[in-house]
Amino acid sequence: MDLSSSLVVIVAGLIGLAFIMLLWFVSRYKRCPSDKILVIYGKTGTGQSSKCLAGGAAFIWPVIQDYQFLDLTPISIDVDLRGALSRQNIRVSVPSRFTVAVSNEPGIMEVASERLLGKSTDEIRETAKDIIFGQLRLVVATMDIEEINSDRDKFLTNVSSNVGSELKKIGLTLINVNVTDIQDESGYIEALGKEAAAKAINDAKQSVAEKNRDGSIGEANANKEKRVSVSAADAIAKVGEATAEANAIDGENEAKVRMAISNAERRLKEAEALRKATAAEKIQAANSLQEAYLAEKNAELARADRERASREADVIVQAEIAKRRIEIDAEAEAERTRLVARGLADAVFMQKEAEAKGLYEVLQKQADGFDEIVKAVGGNPRDAVLMLIADKLPELVKTQVDAIKGIKIDKVTVWEGGNQEGAGNNTSKFISSMYKSVPPLSELFNMAGMELPTYLGKQKPEEADQIKSEE
Repeated sequence: MDLSSSLVVIVAGLIGLAFIMLLWFVSRYKRCPSDKILVIYGKTGTGQSSKCLAGGAAFIWPVIQDYQFLDLTPISIDVDLRGALSRQNIRVSVPSRFTVAVSNEPGIMEVASERLLGKSTDEIRETAKDIIFGQLRLVVATMDIEEINSDRDKFLTNVSSNVGSELKKIGLTLINVNVTDIQDESGYIEALGKEAAAKAINDAKQSVAEKNRDGSIGEANANKEKRVSVSAADAIAKVGEATAEANAIDGENEAKVRMAISNAERRLKEAEALRKATAAEKIQAANSLQEAYLAEKNAELARADRERASREADVIVQAEIAKRRIEIDAEAEAERTRLVARGLADAVFMQKEAEAKGLYEVLQKQADGFDEIVKAVGGNPRDAVLMLIADKLPELVKTQVDAIKGIKIDKVTVWEGGNQEGAGNNTSKFISSMYKSVPPLSELFNMAGMELPTYLGKQKPEEADQIKSEE
């Protein structure tokens, strides 16, 4: 391949590469339809989480940027609000339909991209529905039923203002509000409608009666004028013929008398009809007022029953809360008492257990010591006991001394008879017998059921005989 062929290949490759790059760049150039918002996210600028375009087009940089679309199609939301409290504490049901959409206003589009990007239409509908429910209850709570029912424009204006401002916080705009019906549980709105209908019917009946009365009066006046004109014409004609028709004049006079009587009767009947019509109108008006008063009375009684039930419910709830609080306090006190008692019992048990262990250790040590003593004396327990007693001899001697130590002798008088016979005088015998009152050591061993060891001394034979004789 020569140089020219190589250049051709290189140029063709560069042209192909440029064409591919051009196609790739063109594919990154995105156009936004009129019914959507183009949201570009990634590296879009300092302090910006996204860049939104309502229409137009933009180049999406690869790697550092990406894009999605937000649909501007309106979303219809059915809101069946039930039992919302009005300012009069009357529960009102306001079923309505709201139409919302993603806002394409600058500033709100960015909020929509942050709050709604990637959400489905159903998820957006549920989010908006929660906001609408809360704001609709708030609007109902600030208005009377009469305002809600009669001034729909004011109600819709308040709803649009409150709901619209809250929807903008998530990037939505309120397009339309349609309230289908307004009802209340107590029948207050129905009573107002009946009152208005009764008033309209009574006004119509009164207008019809007035028109009928005016027509009857007009007709009577026309007939009267007609008859007067005819009578006047007849009278003129009859006066001209008076000389020839005297009998005709008498007949005319009689006719006039009859006509006058007829007119008087007619006027009486008209007056009676007018009186009856007026009385009927007044009776109808009184009945209408009575029905209106009765409807208002029923509404007031229903409102009073509802308020009384509400107060009773509040009292019952407070009493239940107080009762539950007392039960909880009692349970807490009982639990605290059980814990204290358990703690005291555990402390006493531990103390007694410690004392028992200490006593056991003492007895164990004493047993071990006695076992060593037994081993020391060649395994003879009796000699071991004697060794223990020998260890206690100082205390035994002290006990013997203490037996007479407390005897107090203020004065001793001795009478000597002079017959001593070499056995000592009475004084020496008294002192000797008093010392003999101290129990000998051998007698202490005998009282304990033991024999005095030989290495501690031997008992005199006469003492042994005396002890045996005493036994």
